[in-house]
Amino acid sequence: MSRLPSRTDWTAEEDRLGFFGPDSVTWRVHADPSFSVGGLRALLLQALHPVAMDGVARFSVGFTEAPWPRLIRTAAYVDTLTFGTRTEAVRAVARVRGIHRRLGGTEETTGRTYRVDDPDLLLWVHCCEVDSLLSVARRAGVPLTDDDADRYVAEQVTAAGLVGIDPADVPDSVAALAAYFERMRPSLALTPAARDAYRLVVLPPMPTWVRFLTPAQPAWGGLASLAVALLPVWARRMYSLPGLALTDVAATPALKAFRQTVLRLPLRAQRSPIVWAGFERVGAQRLSA
Repeated sequence: MSRLPSRTDWTAEEDRLGFFGPDSVTWRVHADPSFSVGGLRALLLQALHPVAMDGVARFSVGFTEAPWPRLIRTAAYVDTLTFGTRTEAVRAVARVRGIHRRLGGTEETTGRTYRVDDPDLLLWVHCCEVDSLLSVARRAGVPLTDDDADRYVAEQVTAAGLVGIDPADVPDSVAALAAYFERMRPSLALTPAARDAYRLVVLPPMPTWVRFLTPAQPAWGGLASLAVALLPVWARRMYSLPGLALTDVAATPALKAFRQTVLRLPLRAQRSPIVWAGFERVGAQRLSA
């Protein structure tokens, strides 16, 4: 696995701007309200890789009881990698690498013995995230041209390299990303662990008082329904679980309505503290809706 860069590899100005910077497509996609739905879609897509899903089921502490902590940690990691300084991003990546290198197992349905940081598993997780965040952002109405979309995929090669994937193996365009998924589809499967992950995402356990005395359940149900409806058709067919009311045809207008609703909220409610810290550090203006 390649070495991580250090603060001697960049100038103070490069450190301040981070690995992407406010002029990147990555900032536009990751700062948008559609990011939350894209993250859920990515998790559902990642679960269809038997070995990658086995690693989540085995080693994500408490995931089978409540997916919230893992989702929060993942979102914070992506936010830091995107909007943090280069020093902050590398520190976050080093923590993840340190955890990954200690973990491994044998997946029952395939019989494969693996390490969590096997390059092909890291690549699968990366590609699911990139495809999900980009496709959801475009359907949500984020103004992205085809060139912007290719640029986003290419920018994300940097993120893949940091986590330990050989950049030469990482799709760097929308077409290359689509070709990667075509190659991967024969190796995907709905394992028991994937089925459990689907149920946890769609109907996560909640304390009784939260379920009945707060809007948490219907709010989460709406996001989860969107994430499921926005999966590729082949992925939804693989899950073949009881369908949700939201169909693929209705998903795009529902997603656009969700995005516009969030964009009407006070600015501080639209983004995480990590994202806002990045904007304030570089003096960037609010991205256009």
